[in-house]
Amino acid sequence: MSTALIILAAGQGTRMKSDLPKVLHQVAGAPLLVHAMKAGAALAPDRTVIVAGHGAEAVTEAAQDYDGDAQIALQSEQKGTAHAVAQAAPLLGGYDGDALVLYGDTPFIQPETLAHMAKAREQHDIVVLGFEAVDPGRYGRLKMTSEALEKIVEFKDADESERAITFCNSGVIAAPAPLLFSLISEIDNNNASGEYYLTDIVALARKRGLSATAVACDESETMGVNSRAELAVAEAAFQTHARATALADGITLTAPETVHFAYDTVIGRDTVIEPNVVFGPGVTIESGARIRAFSHLEGCHVSRGAVVGPYARLRPGAELAEDTRIGNFVEIKNAVIDAGAKVNHLSYIGDAHLGEATNVGAGTITCNYDGVMKHHTEIGRNAFIGSNTMLVAPVSIGDEAMTASGSVITRDVPDGALAIARGEQTIKPGMARKLFDILKSKKAKRDKGAG
Repeated sequence: MSTALIILAAGQGTRMKSDLPKVLHQVAGAPLLVHAMKAGAALAPDRTVIVAGHGAEAVTEAAQDYDGDAQIALQSEQKGTAHAVAQAAPLLGGYDGDALVLYGDTPFIQPETLAHMAKAREQHDIVVLGFEAVDPGRYGRLKMTSEALEKIVEFKDADESERAITFCNSGVIAAPAPLLFSLISEIDNNNASGEYYLTDIVALARKRGLSATAVACDESETMGVNSRAELAVAEAAFQTHARATALADGITLTAPETVHFAYDTVIGRDTVIEPNVVFGPGVTIESGARIRAFSHLEGCHVSRGAVVGPYARLRPGAELAEDTRIGNFVEIKNAVIDAGAKVNHLSYIGDAHLGEATNVGAGTITCNYDGVMKHHTEIGRNAFIGSNTMLVAPVSIGDEAMTASGSVITRDVPDGALAIARGEQTIKPGMARKLFDILKSKKAKRDKGAG
């Protein structure tokens, strides 16, 4: 069944106390909106429409960064959920597939749940996602008769018997797009809030003799985020789930509670993740790698058998081949490190390529930025870069070449050559003692004057 997503993302989120639109606050390195879009993407939708309002320009940018085909409908005034969905109608004119309404501040709907809703749609005209609430509070109630959903009652409009219902409305609804917009056109705002409720479509559909049902999910999937406190709870919930999934997938986490994943982290089995590792977006770790303690990774790829850290930083564009070694206090950015190469200590490798089995000594820096442009450093196979070498890009080091420790390399080094680029050492006997005597005398005079 073909599906179009309608994701509501127009609210300001005043409880966030923020200039940033609510749906752009992040969980696991991605905006809440992106989590909702990712959930809906599991249905392979034909169209995705984001209903934006507050901060529409920023919301549009975030949505289209994730899905360049996403369309934006503007809701200039917030008059309720039905009014918001109605803004998508012009973009879905003539579309006869299903419409699925999701919410940009509800990030944890699972693909399996949406698949269950799609299955139920084969038998019913309207499908609503519900959950058994531990504390129903002010949620809308789903009034059921066996499998039939009679109506959705908002808390403000519910009587005592309806408020006693614990099966609650998540707000997620699936229906044929033409039917959805037809029902919305009949909704009025004659209710306690003076808003156009999307939930009214169920009662209107039943009046037409159409069928409606509700599919149940775990309450945790329906978690909405409306405040900084709820954002923190959502982050913790994501991390707990991600850690459990990693362990179940055959990944070793020696201190699971200290590891933080991004929304799109991919890790192969038999990888070992040591304590206090943080994954930013865009990280793929192949099977059998080891990420040592206190490392930070984002936008990178680590191949089988590689060891990273401790205290390493991999930035976007870092590509590590098999059996590479990236050690303590090493930063790699936009660089390809071929199989067996080692950068073990206190070095920065940026905008570079290291050949197979090359060894980079401690304190080496690829000087890639001239203040205006970035430049590339090329290092061949089986090269040896001496400690504290400055490689001033653009520069090339050949296969099996060597640089002497403390060198500043500004010209290409041929295959097999040794490059030495440092000042000649001068020895002045006894000068150290004389300098210390002079300095101590100056300090004594200064201390005496200060007293």
